[in-house]
Amino acid sequence: MQTQVMFYLLQDDVNDEAEQDTRSAIYHACLQASHFYRQNQRVYIYTQDKQHAEQVDEMLWAFDSDSFVPHNLVGEGPKQGAVVEIGFQPPQGRRPVLINLTTAVPTFANQYQFVVDFVPSDDTLKQQARERFKGYRQWGFQVGNQAVAEPEKTAT
Repeated sequence: MQTQVMFYLLQDDVNDEAEQDTRSAIYHACLQASHFYRQNQRVYIYTQDKQHAEQVDEMLWAFDSDSFVPHNLVGEGPKQGAVVEIGFQPPQGRRPVLINLTTAVPTFANQYQFVVDFVPSDDTLKQQARERFKGYRQWGFQVGNQAVAEPEKTAT
């Protein structure tokens, strides 16, 4: 099995790029989780830390009022975890899809059939994404990229 990796290119935003990139990546991670859930795929969303995991969890709760995505933080919910599990440590069980929201290639990425990653517009974060791109290629993964459409702006 060759792991496939898809990088989604987040669009530029001139205001506070790093924070906007984080929100945009979380939003698009939720979008991807919802997509894979509808395809009956189990997903692990890998985050930088506990706070980041909680932000993803909160966004998934409010993400789409028409189609709830069953999810939980690692250690909460059903014994085998919900269809979408969110954590900042290596996962315990196997799932076919990994959504990476960290700044490095996860050491366990080769356990997945499909990896979703993001290229932020912030220059520092973009360089880290380039390093992940190279890392995935060095592991022999099939790596691609595509642009994403940004969500409509809403008041927060």
